[in-house]
Amino acid sequence: MITLDKLKPHEGSKFNKKRLGRGNASGTGKTSGKGEKGQKARTGGNVNPAFEGGQMPLYRRLPKRGFKNPFKKEYGIVNLFQFSLFSDSNIDLNKAKEIGLVKKKMNLLKILGNGEIEGTFNVVCDFISEKAKEKIEAKGGVVTLIKKEEIKA
Repeated sequence: MITLDKLKPHEGSKFNKKRLGRGNASGTGKTSGKGEKGQKARTGGNVNPAFEGGQMPLYRRLPKRGFKNPFKKEYGIVNLFQFSLFSDSNIDLNKAKEIGLVKKKMNLLKILGNGEIEGTFNVVCDFISEKAKEKIEAKGGVVTLIKKEEIKA
């Protein structure tokens, strides 16, 4: 029967640590396997992996492109003609995400006035165009702005 006290590693899988600087007879005495003098023989002495012998290094030869704005706001955009996809008359960011009109990573909802709507809708959004607001209110709907801002588009 195998028990934990009888477990041993496979033969040849474990090695003893190389004992450096223990006399010439050990094979790793005197210079401890580092050869004679020079940068690589010193403590902490080695060449930077990016160093290419004085040649212009690769990371400086390649062009730097692009910029990621950490303050960028990404809006989920819904047009009026897409309102027919909603099952009920209440529209907000979470419902737009459920249907798949807006990506899950979006945190703001923007309503634009493309198309026409059938029926009344209660809309809760962050931004809305003037045209969209007029069309929704003309049909008897209610628009609630979270950020209290209107955009002109």
